[in-house]
Amino acid sequence: MGLLAVIEGIDGSGKGTQAARLVASFRTAGVRCELFSFPRYKQTQFGAKIGDFLNGRFGSLDQVSPFLVSLLFAGDRFESKRLLLNAIQENDIVICDRYVASNIAHQAAKVTGPERQELIDWVIHVEHQLYELPHADRTIFLDLPVSKATELIAMKAQRSYTEQAADLQEADTGYLQKVHDVYAQLSTIEAGWVRIDCMNGDEIKPVDVIAESVLSVINKDLQGAAG
Repeated sequence: MGLLAVIEGIDGSGKGTQAARLVASFRTAGVRCELFSFPRYKQTQFGAKIGDFLNGRFGSLDQVSPFLVSLLFAGDRFESKRLLLNAIQENDIVICDRYVASNIAHQAAKVTGPERQELIDWVIHVEHQLYELPHADRTIFLDLPVSKATELIAMKAQRSYTEQAADLQEADTGYLQKVHDVYAQLSTIEAGWVRIDCMNGDEIKPVDVIAESVLSVINKDLQGAAG
């Protein structure tokens, strides 16, 4: 059984870049590795509907219940479950660019008080208990301020699911700050989480420096599993 490692963070924090670099580093070293990037917009039926949601087809962020939105993201992973489990069986490590924690952070950011914990419990129930998706062995939180993340979002290339420069979630900085706050809280209370500070003073750390920190964490996990 391979390790399941997840890269998490707000939109624009560099998850996709770091996940791809991590996979490339492991493959160069001869480590069997597979990458999943969620949502899988073009590969699943739920992923296609997530693209519609992020393009505003079903309304604005505050017009669609987060309990219902969470089912789209959970369904995307459920459609991918067989592939994911096979990859864990056949590789030393599987890297996910977003996973269940992303659903928790993005949906819980839309509610407060007791309803937030109700939503967190709901996502965990659907994804891990009903759909029986595996738990992550390691979750890395790329901690980047919203102000810097939005600068990087503006520099993104064209995405497959939208013609807009920023989707519904990316365009709402107030919402992104709430998502960041949920991620930050999860990183302090959830087992298996490691927070990586992506800032050096007022500047974003170089991609290579962040990549070295991510690789160091996962290498230790692999060595521990092997030992």
